[in-house]
Amino acid sequence: MSTAAPATPRTIPTVEDLASDLVVDRFDDMINPPGLTNHWATAQVDHDVLAVRSLNVPPVSQGDSISAQLYLGGRLVRSFGQPVEVRWRPDRIERRTVVDGWEVRTVTVCPPGEPGVAVQVEVTDRTGAPRELRLGAWLDSTVTCADHPWLAGAPPQAGNTVERVGTRRLGRPEDGSAVSVQGLVDEAGADVDDGRSPRVAELVRAVPAGGTVRLAFVHTVARTQDEAVAAFERVAADVPGAVEASRERWDAEIEALFTPGNEEFGGSLPRLVTTDDALRRLYWWGAVGVLWFRRDNPASVLGRTYDTLMPRYWQTTTFIWDYSLSSMVHALLDPHVMRRQVEHWVGLDIEKHFGTEWLTGGPVGYWYSVNHYAMTRLVHDYLRLHGDHGLLGAAVTTPDGRTSTMGDEVRSWATAWHRLRSSSGSGLADYGDVDNLLECVSSYVHEVASLNAANVWNLRTAARISALQGRAEDAARLEAEAQDLLPKVLDLAVPGEGFFHARRPDGTLVETRHCYDFATVGTTIAADVPADQRDAMVEFFVRELRTPSWMRALSPYDDDAGWSVRADHQWNGAYPAWPADSARAAIALGHPEVVLEWLPGLARTANQGPPGQAHFVEEAVEPIGGGARKTPPQLPYIIDWSCSSAGAWCELVLAGVFGVDVALDGTVTAGGCVADLDPDARLEGLVVQGRTYDVVGGEVRER
Repeated sequence: MSTAAPATPRTIPTVEDLASDLVVDRFDDMINPPGLTNHWATAQVDHDVLAVRSLNVPPVSQGDSISAQLYLGGRLVRSFGQPVEVRWRPDRIERRTVVDGWEVRTVTVCPPGEPGVAVQVEVTDRTGAPRELRLGAWLDSTVTCADHPWLAGAPPQAGNTVERVGTRRLGRPEDGSAVSVQGLVDEAGADVDDGRSPRVAELVRAVPAGGTVRLAFVHTVARTQDEAVAAFERVAADVPGAVEASRERWDAEIEALFTPGNEEFGGSLPRLVTTDDALRRLYWWGAVGVLWFRRDNPASVLGRTYDTLMPRYWQTTTFIWDYSLSSMVHALLDPHVMRRQVEHWVGLDIEKHFGTEWLTGGPVGYWYSVNHYAMTRLVHDYLRLHGDHGLLGAAVTTPDGRTSTMGDEVRSWATAWHRLRSSSGSGLADYGDVDNLLECVSSYVHEVASLNAANVWNLRTAARISALQGRAEDAARLEAEAQDLLPKVLDLAVPGEGFFHARRPDGTLVETRHCYDFATVGTTIAADVPADQRDAMVEFFVRELRTPSWMRALSPYDDDAGWSVRADHQWNGAYPAWPADSARAAIALGHPEVVLEWLPGLARTANQGPPGQAHFVEEAVEPIGGGARKTPPQLPYIIDWSCSSAGAWCELVLAGVFGVDVALDGTVTAGGCVADLDPDARLEGLVVQGRTYDVVGGEVRER
């Protein structure tokens, strides 16, 4: 992402403003290659200047296969060991390498509205002598259209028969459920294959000294040959036009993000006006990071959805937890989609899965312990920001066939912890084992401070919602229960240390130095934490978790730090919402200074595209351009290139730095610490419950 601030700072970025730093990728480096989407197709480039992998257009998929690996002079280019320079923008990925005197530049896009990908190629002689260019693309196909939901991390793929039809390659699975079409085209859009190999499509040209050859690779998939061929021909006829259309489309969508009354979304985000580069950069990072996951796929039974990971894992799945971490953005930006998604989840058993996939609407995975908190947060943000209080009385059908209302469901989630009370006799909830919580921290199990603190917040939130509905007795009961639960949660604190115990069913206390306790306690019950403990929590955070440009999810001093190297929740990195939520927690705990001094370093990490599912800390792997490096996808890391919880960064700016708070009745207040960063910073066009506000210097002004 560009770091130079214009003379008059922008309030709406363009794709050029969002461009990543140049990332140098050598074969088998610790690099997670960037992805692309047009909100229908998704794809990822590979460690190659031409190759593309993971082209998926649900329900049609190629899985994680790689196609179009580049050959020059009959030799696989990656075998030369030359680095590839890569730069991502929302609309394209630009790559460059120099091999054997040939400079190869490519621009890769997912053309708007098309089920595929196109790579514009430019090859220039750098030897200064005339010679022959022999360029090849090694083609593979594993296309399929599965007759079942996508319930695994990797999309479906199948063995294919690949046949040459003219100069193109057509791939089909044995069941004939889908077709892929791939091939090279020249500058005029005409098919090209000057070779005879069944696997490698070739172009052979005589090139004058310093001359340039232009061509393209096009790859489309569909259920039928006619559909795949038609898409191939539309794209191939004008690849430069597809590249330009991608830029125009993404610029328009990004502008719509910050434009009230736009035609893209049901709402909008406020514009941030500031001279502080870091604050602006992180805000845009969060906003575009949510847009990145919008899916407008005609195969979705839920209509528009927002995926959780891309481009390699869990496509078509929306995780409740991750969606809730961008809750404020969803409520402001696309509230109608948010309501439909929440109501759909209520119709399933949220104690038996971690999310749903949108090809069938069915459940995916096992129970995540956070679900009751996540659902309460989603409904609360929808009500207070959008103002559709009619949701509370809306009839919903539960998985057991019972008719309920959304208000009753909120009260049910707030007291669900009763069924989870630990056998330890502590009066707290037992949130299960490692897979129900953080998956890669074996000691963070059973009675954890985070979700028990969230139960206090759930009870208070349900009490406020009950009061809004005129249910005074319910409100009083829930508030009293929260007050009774609070000291039991605080009792998990390790005296004087700033972190918490986890309690086992047998009553054993285990120290757990994890950021999820810090962030969740700090964003749910900060005002209830004694002052000396608040200070100790922030001291612990600064001492053991915060790093110059990112953070550790788990302290390296924790006894469990040796258990895993999965960087989203371990010592060697953090999931993308954890720094943002930890920063909000530090502000709520009374120490905004530790956040404001951290922002420039965090902003350096917004230099590789949208937030990754995890970034490494600096001690684990060398940063890229001063920013914490995205963790790669291969074992033992299994981390995707981007993650939808990016909206947590917008909430940090809006609710944390600006201190924007919205009550259920729509009352907007502000404060925060923005004056210590940029006294003239302001938010323009914050739309809450149909009214528009500007936030200037801690003052909320209705237009």
